[in-house]
Amino acid sequence: MKHILAFAAILATDLASAEQIGHVDTVFKWIGPDHKIVVEAFDDPLVQGISCYVSRAKTGGVKGALGLAEDPSKFSVSCAQTGPLKFLGKLPERQSVFKEGASFIFKHVQVVRMVDARRNALIYLTYSDRVIEGSPENSVTAFAVQGQKIPLED
Repeated sequence: MKHILAFAAILATDLASAEQIGHVDTVFKWIGPDHKIVVEAFDDPLVQGISCYVSRAKTGGVKGALGLAEDPSKFSVSCAQTGPLKFLGKLPERQSVFKEGASFIFKHVQVVRMVDARRNALIYLTYSDRVIEGSPENSVTAFAVQGQKIPLED
């Protein structure tokens, strides 16, 4: 039953998009929306009580309004404890926990959770991937788990 709940949580996260917290405009555009930096939040699908915040650049203008622009590969991630920690299942050493489009079809912003078992910490890495070539631009944040051991898959 735990595995079914964990799988359902992952599916729900893959289908749901992040919640937009806010944005700031960076470049005024006469036609279409301005270029901006957007801050979005999502909850880790297997670790209740951990929320991550991703900031990323979004292209405006006509192409941005039509959904045809490719967003720059510039982003940051920070995760925090926002409630009591509860693991909904055993965690793999590495797992994609968030993915959202950054262009019409080929580019995504992705957040991967890694487990540092030696230090009992969760590491969240954000980067972009693309069908042909991704970007080395990335950001990382770490969260030390206190009072309980991170359950790892065998």
